Parts: sequence; C-alpha cells; structure tokens
Amino acid sequence: MQIVFLNRLSRISGADQEAYAQLWIGEEEGVWQIGWRDFSGTSETDEHIWYEGGSWNEMLCVYRHELAVKMGDGYRPLIDGAFHEEETLAQRSREQLKLQYYSERHGNEAVYEALCAWRRGKASSERKAPYILASNRLLRMLSTFLPRTEEELLQIPGVGEGKASQYGGDWLGITADIPREHSYPLNWVNEAVEEEAFSSWLYKQKELKYKKQLERLRLRRILLQGIENGLGMEQLQAAGGISRREVLEAVEELEKEGYSVEKLIEHELKEVTAEEQAAIWTAYELMGDSFLKPALYKAYGDSFSPAEGLDLYYERLRLIRIRYRRAQQLQAAGEVASY
Repeated sequence: MQIVFLNRLSRISGADQEAYAQLWIGEEEGVWQIGWRDFSGTSETDEHIWYEGGSWNEMLCVYRHELAVKMGDGYRPLIDGAFHEEETLAQRSREQLKLQYYSERHGNEAVYEALCAWRRGKASSERKAPYILASNRLLRMLSTFLPRTEEELLQIPGVGEGKASQYGGDWLGITADIPREHSYPLNWVNEAVEEEAFSSWLYKQKELKYKKQLERLRLRRILLQGIENGLGMEQLQAAGGISRREVLEAVEELEKEGYSVEKLIEHELKEVTAEEQAAIWTAYELMGDSFLKPALYKAYGDSFSPAEGLDLYYERLRLIRIRYRRAQQLQAAGEVASY
C-alpha cells in the first residue's frame, strides 16, 4: 500500500508526560485506508483502522470526523492544516464562538427554562416551528449574559433588529430583572475563556459537524443501493433507520444532485391511477410547484378530506413533483419531455 499522507500528533497525557500518535492515509488499487497508531516512548502500542473502502468522499469524511474526536481529546498535529480545509476563523467569528462556548458553561438554568417555556408558548400561538423563533444556542446566551436593554440585547450573536423588535420585549421581560455580576460590552469574555479548553471545544463542534456529514453520506449510499435494488419507501425507511418523511426528503435531495430515483417513484405510484397522476401534474402546471397545498386541492378538490388523512396524498404529490421538475429542467435545456 502506498502512503499518501502522514502526520504525527502529540498531547500532554498527565503528569507532564507527552503521548504521541501517527495518522496515515494509504491507497492501493483504488482502495483507501486510514490508520491511527498510538505510541508510548519509542514502542508502538496500538493501531486502529478507521476506514477501508473505495469512496474518496466517505474516506475524507471519516478522516475529518475521527481526527476531530482526537483533537477534541487534546491531540495536536505536527503539520498544520490537518483537516484539509480552510480552518482560519475570522476574528469576529472567533469572538462569537467564545460567547457561545462561555454560555454553555455559565448559563442560568432557571432563566434558560423560562425562555424555553416562552418559546413553546409563542411557537404554538404563532403556529411556527420553535427553532424559527430562537435557537437553543441563542436562548443559552440570553440566559448567560442577561441583557437589560435593547442596546445590550443587540450585542448577542443571533439577535438582529428584526428579532429584537419582534421578540425583544418578551426576552427582556425574562432577563432584565435577574441579578448579574458582569457588564456590557461583552469583550471581557475573550479574556475569561481559557484558550486550550476553547480549542478543544472547537474540535468537538467539528466532530459533530463531520459526524452529521458522515451520516448523510452513508444514508445516501444506503438509499441509492436500495432504490437500485427496487426497494420501496417502507423498506428504505427500515434500512436507513429514519422516518418515512426523512426518506422522502433525502430522495428529493438525491434527485437534485443528479441521481435517478425513478425506480422508487414507479414502485410507489404503481397503485395510483393514471388519471390521478395526470390531475396532480395538471395542478402543478396551473398552480406552480413551490407549494404542495394549492396543488393538492386543485387536484383533489377544495373539500378533499380523506378519513386516512392527507399524508399519503402529500407523499404522492412530492413524488410526482420530482418527475415534474425533471421534465421542466429538460424543457429548459431544449429537450423534449413527455409524461
């Protein structure tokens, strides 16, 4: 096997004793392999194979995820740029991340719970997803830095003038009267954060990021193989360990990326009459394909309310929309599309 990349890492493992490791990537006849070797002094103690396979993208994703785990545990590479991507943070981004890091360790739990309760109530009354109103990260920072005025509120990352105008009064109603020991502006946080601990936290964030990327990559492979083998939605759901809705969303993404999902569409629509499919297609032509609800009622009628619910019918609409959008793209490219 040809070694195409090699790096040495070290960390302080206790009692000022330095531990060493070696990370390598090899390739042989199109098969990639990632290895990690731990050393103690001059003797090799352990070796782990992180990945072996033919996918460059999956190999790189595994490499980044596992390396982030090790760096979160305190390992540092001899050669910089170990992630093979842009790693330099702009000063403003770094300062904002330090505020997030500090808030995760010094938040007022009672205030945080009160803000979460506010979000649940507001989301219900406005019929919005809770994360649209405010993320957990934002609520953590509000509970930590306890703004008392709109000027202070606007110094919290994630709070713009729109959010402050819309919800600032509610937030300040929860935070403004809570005793606090710190002051504004929040530039004191930079000195309050210990750099090595912050660096390890940053690598933990990378670990989570790359883990999600790896999960998406592996799910895509499972779905593509399943579709090629003629599996239906229910079987793909079981194979991927995700909900039926998540399968459908992933299938839509695969189509956007240029993969063919026609076998799945044919499988799922085989019991749907040609007349019903044509009605949905016509609804898209008349109503557009941006929103499903107008197309649903155009295809099935304004009073359509089946006893089994609408989920199945929305699923049909989404599957046929994949075909419809594909046809639109072909037409835009000057090709003849037929249904």
